[in-house]
Amino acid sequence: MSVDPALLSILRCPDEHHAELTLDAEAQTLTCTSCGRIFEIRDGIPVLLLDEARLPEGGAPVTGDSAPVAGGESPLTEGGAA
Repeated sequence: MSVDPALLSILRCPDEHHAELTLDAEAQTLTCTSCGRIFEIRDGIPVLLLDEARLPEGGAPVTGDSAPVAGGESPLTEGGAA
């Protein structure tokens, strides 16, 4: 199953940089052109959740803007509140 081309033209990475995504139709994934995160497409629906994205080879996002916080805590949960 494929994603509608009109939808693909407006989708962006959910991280703060909101970069464009490239489609790998064979693998059924979208890859961020900035951080390199790989998002699966399930049943024709892109799963644009940072928690479910795979990191590029090497295990870390490509840019420093979205690098994990020291100690492994998410910036959203730091301080105990989301």
